[in-house]
Amino acid sequence: MLKALLISAILLFTSLATAQDNTAFKEILEVAYYDSTYTDKYITSRCKLDIRYPENTKDFSTVVWFHGGGLNSYDKYFPDPLLNNNLCIVSVNYRLSPKVNAPAYIEDAAAAVAWVFNNIETYGGNPNKIFVAGHSAGGYLTKMIGLDKQWLQNFNIDADKIAGLISLSGQTITHSTIRKERGIPWSKVIVDEYAPLYHVRKNAPPLLLITGDREIDLEGRYEENLYLKRLMTTAGNTETQLMEIQGFGHIEMHDPGLLLLLKEIDRINKKAGGSPKD
Repeated sequence: MLKALLISAILLFTSLATAQDNTAFKEILEVAYYDSTYTDKYITSRCKLDIRYPENTKDFSTVVWFHGGGLNSYDKYFPDPLLNNNLCIVSVNYRLSPKVNAPAYIEDAAAAVAWVFNNIETYGGNPNKIFVAGHSAGGYLTKMIGLDKQWLQNFNIDADKIAGLISLSGQTITHSTIRKERGIPWSKVIVDEYAPLYHVRKNAPPLLLITGDREIDLEGRYEENLYLKRLMTTAGNTETQLMEIQGFGHIEMHDPGLLLLLKEIDRINKKAGGSPKD
């Protein structure tokens, strides 16, 4: 089943890329997503996003992408498998531990998504086609701001307006870095307000959970996502899916996971009545 899904995703990606070779893309880099009232030096230096969008195109879909790195490292980038599709990529930097503690990076993720909702039409995008996604720590942030509505409500955005949430191997328990900030050992699992599992709800946006192989992804990563999927289903949410990419570890599942992301955007747009190429 999964092998067939991956093959179909690869075919979809190849056909879209081939059909859109002539599409011109424009990049706008280092855009501040907090307004000028925020004067903290770390916010003004770190809280930036990059935009890559198809020029002379209207009504396109947008993927807001959060990088991984354990909430304490790494930098924004445009994921290669998403390039040359008829969509916009907004790649986000957020503040990192230990310079900040929770919930600063969650607040940043929400601020960036709110910026996209408020500005994407300027570039030709459709605010009804904003997807939020990320790998590892970025997948955790994706779930937190999509399931716990308070973060986007702080910026007057309803999280339910997100077209879809796609998490690639993100934690669903309270993040290990947050536990470290509190002096809690890595091996001690907790579920509190900083755990996506704590915010299970029926009317969340469509949620696609993707992990690597349960035997070679990070310990327990598949099982905790399976638990989130089960609880979402029990709560009455019919739009939560879990896909395991067998044979791929935590890092290796990144690119095939993005092909499944493209397939999910296509599915949601079709269901909403949009073009499969949007």
